[in-house]
Amino acid sequence: MAILTGGKSAEKETSAAWGAPMLLFRQLFDPQSSTYTYLLGDGRGGEAVLIDPVFEQVRRDGALIDELGLRLVVTLETHVHADHVTGAWLIRQRTGSKIMLAAASGAEGADRYLVRDDVIAFGARRLLVRATPGHTNGCLTYVLDDSSMAFTGDCLLIRGSGRTDFQQGDPAAMYRSVHDCIFSLPNDCLLYPAHDYRGLTVTSVDEERRFNPRLGGEIAVGDFAGYMKNMRLAHPKLIDVAVPANLHCGRPENEAGLAAADPTWAHLHYSFAGVWEIDPHALEERARDVQVLDVREADEFNGPLGHITGAILIPLGELSGRFGELSHDRPVVAVCRAGSRSAQAISILQQNGFTDVANLTGGMLRWRAEAHPVEGGSG
Repeated sequence: MAILTGGKSAEKETSAAWGAPMLLFRQLFDPQSSTYTYLLGDGRGGEAVLIDPVFEQVRRDGALIDELGLRLVVTLETHVHADHVTGAWLIRQRTGSKIMLAAASGAEGADRYLVRDDVIAFGARRLLVRATPGHTNGCLTYVLDDSSMAFTGDCLLIRGSGRTDFQQGDPAAMYRSVHDCIFSLPNDCLLYPAHDYRGLTVTSVDEERRFNPRLGGEIAVGDFAGYMKNMRLAHPKLIDVAVPANLHCGRPENEAGLAAADPTWAHLHYSFAGVWEIDPHALEERARDVQVLDVREADEFNGPLGHITGAILIPLGELSGRFGELSHDRPVVAVCRAGSRSAQAISILQQNGFTDVANLTGGMLRWRAEAHPVEGGSG
C-alpha cells in the first residue's frame, strides 16, 4: 500500500472524555455537485479514511492527505451517487487505498463489500456500518466508534432527506432507516450529510428529531411517503454518466490520458492551496529547461538573497503588462522571497494562458538555506 508523506498534522481531540485516540477530521466541498467529502485520520497512527471522494477533486484530496502526513487506507461510499463520479478508483491507482461500499450497491470493482454491523478500522479508530436504504438499496451510514459523529450520505440531510423517486427509492424504507438507525444515536451525535445545497455543514440527532420538516417530530411514515411522492424533482443532470461509472467504483471507460493529467516536465507536487510546487533540488536539475520568473522588486533581486542564475525579473505588480517577455513554449517557475507572491504570479499566469507553471517552494529563503547557487547577494 502506497504511503503519502507530509508534515505533521494539527490533531483534534474528539473523545477526550473516554480517552480515545485523537481524531483528525476535515470536511471538504465540491461546488459543482454540492458534495461533501470527509477525511478522518487517526491523529497518532496516521492512517485515514476518505468518505465520498469526487473524481475531479482527487488532486485536492491527495494534497491535503499529503500535507497532513496521513496514509490513506480506505475510501468509503455512502451510496452509488447519481450527481458526480466517485474518485475512489483513481485514488486507489495513486495510493493503493482500498475501496469499500455496500454489498447491496450492485457495484463492481471494490475491495470489500460492506453489510450492517461491519467495522472499518483506521489506526486505533473505527467506523461502524449501519445499513440505511431508502434513497438507494445500497445506502450506508458510518458511525464513529464513540458515536460522536455519523456520516449519513443521502439518507438524512440537514432539515431534509435524499430523494426516493429513482434508483430503488423507497420512502417507507428511508423512514425506517432514519428512525431506527440514525435517530437511535445519542442526541448530541453530530450528523454530516453527503450534500447540502444551502451552505449548511452539520446538524445533530436532537436537531433533526425536533426540526426536520419531513421526518422529525410526530410525522408518521404515511406523512413522509406522501411528501416524497409529490416533490416532483428534476432529473439529475449527470445521472447517465455518474451511475454507470460509479457502478464500477469510478473507473473510466477510457483510462488513456489519465496519467497525462499531471505535469511531467519536472517532479512537482500539488498543494492543498491549489498550486503546483517545485522544490529547489528539482528546479536546479531542470534549470536549463525552464524560465525562472523572479517577481520580487529590483532591490530585492539585487539584494542580500541574490537571485537564481538566468532569472527573469518582472515584479509582481508589473506582470500583467509584461507577458510578452515570457514564452508559452517553455515551463515557467515563479520565485519570490518566501513563496507567497510567486504563488499569486502562478494564478495570474494561468489566467493568461500559461499552462506549464510551478511555484518554487519556500522561495529564495529556502533556495539559499539549501545552499543552491545564486548570483549576487551576501555570502
